Amino acid sequence: MSTSQCIFCAIARDSAHESPIYRDDQVFVVKDINPKAPVHLLIIPNMHLASLAYIGPGQVPIMGQMFIVAEEMARREGVTLSGYRLAVNQGKDSGQEIEHLHMHLLGGQGLGAMG
Repeated sequence: MSTSQCIFCAIARDSAHESPIYRDDQVFVVKDINPKAPVHLLIIPNMHLASLAYIGPGQVPIMGQMFIVAEEMARREGVTLSGYRLAVNQGKDSGQEIEHLHMHLLGGQGLGAMG
């Protein structure tokens, strides 16, 4: 998929796009359009990275920023103390639907154990 066809890249390029609830020079955050929990946000790098398979030493600052922003968003959504889950789906078998790296932040209810 080219970056011109990527929905996340389109949002990243459009600084006036209404969807992001947070934006900085490395990442932006949107609400998931098909939420699996009361709080379901996507933390997305501005740079097109198809998946974790494309991460190298040069992307360490972006990856760190994703976690910093996740904690900030959890605090804003009021789920820091009750708990939340961060998940990255890697590849088709995991359920990754959009070929642009993104992190899910889920919370606002008991999520149960994984696996």
